[in-house]
Amino acid sequence: MTAVEFHYNAADRLAYACRLLRKAVRQGSRVAVTAPGETLTRLDALLWSFDPIEFIPHVRLRAGESLPARLLPTPVWLVDAAEQAAHQPVLVNLGVEPPAGFESFARLIEVVSAQPDDRERARLRWKHYASRGYPIIRREVPE
Repeated sequence: MTAVEFHYNAADRLAYACRLLRKAVRQGSRVAVTAPGETLTRLDALLWSFDPIEFIPHVRLRAGESLPARLLPTPVWLVDAAEQAAHQPVLVNLGVEPPAGFESFARLIEVVSAQPDDRERARLRWKHYASRGYPIIRREVPE
């Protein structure tokens, strides 16, 4: 069963996602990130510039695209739909809805800011997962 984590109070969701992805890559993990297209475009740009001395290997995969075999080992995939990267063990959701197909991942991480509207949408996602019996872990984002 998918383990669900909510990381609360991120001052900047995309900057926190970059730190999270950097940590995952350093540990040898493979991660997919799903979000609306404009959010993924901003995250893609930020991953290139957020650390001046370290690169986080990633690939952007839009809906309907297939990934060339030479890019399959890339550890971070930015995808429009979770199903595009169902073979990855970890899914990070930066969207407002529970991602379709999240149950095919071993772990789902929801990144939540301190903004009231973002927290309210996170509560709805929490209820969605809890009502289906998924174990949920709450983590406070360190400042």
